[in-house]
Amino acid sequence: MATHNNPATSRQEEEVAVQAKAQAVAGACQLPSGADLAPCTIVIFGASGDLATRKLIPALYNLFANHGLPTSFNIVGCGRTNLSHDAFRDNLQAALHREGGIDLSHWPEFAAHLYFIPLHYDVLTDYQELHRFLTKLDSATKTGANRLFYLAVPPTLYPTIAELLGQSGLSREQEQEKRWARIVVEKPFGRDAASADALERTLHSNFEEHQIFRIDHYLAKETVQNILMLRFANAIFEPLWNRGYIDYVGIVAAEKLGVEHRAGYYEQAGVIRDMFQNHMLQLLALTALEPPSHFEAERVQDEKAKVFRSLKPFDVERWSENLVLGQYAPGSIDGGAAPGYREEPGVGPHSSTPTFAVMRTFIDNWRWRGVPFYLASGKRLARKETRIVIQFKQVPHSMFRNVFEEDIVANRLILGIYPEEEISLTFQTKTPGAKDCLRPVTMEFKYYQGYRGPTLAAYEKVLLDCIQGDHLLFWRQDGVALTWSFLSSILEVCEVCSMTNQRLHPYPAGSLGPAAAQPWMRLLMDER
Repeated sequence: MATHNNPATSRQEEEVAVQAKAQAVAGACQLPSGADLAPCTIVIFGASGDLATRKLIPALYNLFANHGLPTSFNIVGCGRTNLSHDAFRDNLQAALHREGGIDLSHWPEFAAHLYFIPLHYDVLTDYQELHRFLTKLDSATKTGANRLFYLAVPPTLYPTIAELLGQSGLSREQEQEKRWARIVVEKPFGRDAASADALERTLHSNFEEHQIFRIDHYLAKETVQNILMLRFANAIFEPLWNRGYIDYVGIVAAEKLGVEHRAGYYEQAGVIRDMFQNHMLQLLALTALEPPSHFEAERVQDEKAKVFRSLKPFDVERWSENLVLGQYAPGSIDGGAAPGYREEPGVGPHSSTPTFAVMRTFIDNWRWRGVPFYLASGKRLARKETRIVIQFKQVPHSMFRNVFEEDIVANRLILGIYPEEEISLTFQTKTPGAKDCLRPVTMEFKYYQGYRGPTLAAYEKVLLDCIQGDHLLFWRQDGVALTWSFLSSILEVCEVCSMTNQRLHPYPAGSLGPAAAQPWMRLLMDER
């Protein structure tokens, strides 16, 4: 007698199988065991500063608490402050306590790995003393003489520290004994093409390229890493990911906060150097690159470089067609008064530093010819949000033109990076009922939906990759040079703006930017 499967039972079995698969994947994505990581010493220059106390030490502590650091490791802080080992440990514990939300039950064990060496950044003998201390520490704690030098200092100190690390012998690797030395620098990588090239020469005179890790913490965000997975692990997206189907691409990084305590840096940088040279162009590259032959650092970096080389040069003569610069003026945030940029502490009353920019650029290659890419970022905007918008074209021929009066809304794919870590796809369906009507509906995927495995914050991920020597989420030097080359003409516009104050559009704090940018911003922020 023939048997018939029960549909309800089949669905239950399928759901169980999917859950089991998800659990297996979560297990496979666990943090690497400490025993699988090479022993090392992490040396943090600027260890008493804001970056170290608010980002690096909490990240390292969380990795330690979750068994994500090598079995044998040390963390040595360096700085101009004259601290003892115990005072350094106490200061860090107090800083973590102030941050809140951190379980400090593992602190005593973690603190035993912390040390501090006072050091003047421009004095060679201090580096030689550091070398002697690290050699003794390696012997006592069996860390294998592997060193990770993290420069949590102002960028102006990068060349000095790199040079003295080289002169003191600390940058030297011992290939026969498989001992490595790596240096980590945060953005910005220079302030223009010339200074970036000068920094590159100094770094490479003391370190090989494989020893240098240029951090862009945006690249370590889970949803940013997911861009390549979404594109190349699914057959439904990649065939449509081109000029034949996509109308435009929008990349937005909107910030609610103002310049805060960073006026000294921001007055020298402005929004183009602060956000576009690094974060924005990296997001563009990940969205636009061709599929690499293998998912490995060098192949991915090669494809990014191809995108940067294909960026259409900016036409300074017609700059207003493709660029809007702005600076926030007094306004309102969350119902409270917000000062303008020129009223912020450390900012001059006549400052012409742009705090907002939206640009339209094009990629001159086979895939993207003619498709505009809109890049927008600014401070003191209506809300904090980072997203990538893929706007598809209208249907080429509407068989419903005699049925529906309204235009058919084109499909829209949104990759939410912050605050909503999600993917949403908008498409058309029939409205229920007797009448033929269309309605747009949205299919949403929350990034952590159904996931119970470990998660890593951005700095935890990049530190772990530095220890493992994985360059996938870091900048390569040719990418740095190519992005500065592309932005050079735009920076010229900014310089003229600062001298003449004629191309800078004020916008009230709490808005979506200057009036001149509204047509583009409404498209990108779903304010249509």
